Amino acid sequence: MAIIKKKRLFVSEQPFLYFYTMKQLLIARHAKSSWNDFSMEDHERPILEKGRKKSEKVTAALKQKKILPDLIISSTAKRAKETAAILANGLGYPIDKIRYEKTIYHADTDDIFNELFALDDSIASVMVVGHNPTLTDLVNHFSKTMIDNLPTSAVAAVTFKADKWEKTGSSKFKLKFIMRPCEL
Repeated sequence: MAIIKKKRLFVSEQPFLYFYTMKQLLIARHAKSSWNDFSMEDHERPILEKGRKKSEKVTAALKQKKILPDLIISSTAKRAKETAAILANGLGYPIDKIRYEKTIYHADTDDIFNELFALDDSIASVMVVGHNPTLTDLVNHFSKTMIDNLPTSAVAAVTFKADKWEKTGSSKFKLKFIMRPCEL
């Protein structure tokens, strides 16, 4: 039986009011990639320099907000791996700790949720670096207003009122922001 640690909040007349730890999901779309070489497999396409610059801009804004994930999970596609490295470098996350998952490359939202549900509960914040259309679908799952497209290099943040990742599918959540490079 697992023991759930709760933090105490001491409020007058309610000295033992507890609240659950929040979980945070950062949804990061890979940077703009090259379509110059049609003989290249999709999985091997690198990011463009303008994509790199936009990702660096978003990373700086995340750092300014003091957002640092406990774990970065990335697709194995070259453009996602390069984007994950930019994010990790800029946020001070160790590149050798990035977890690469082949399933993220062709994932649907259920695959992403399964990755989340399997996370260790000591992880409070996770960033998933992946691809459209799945990431747009994932953002729309958490949004009151539908978006047509999560642009390249964009990052969305969702918080969950849950102490366990497996409970995030049924817990209260809030889309905190969508950070688009064109708006920075």
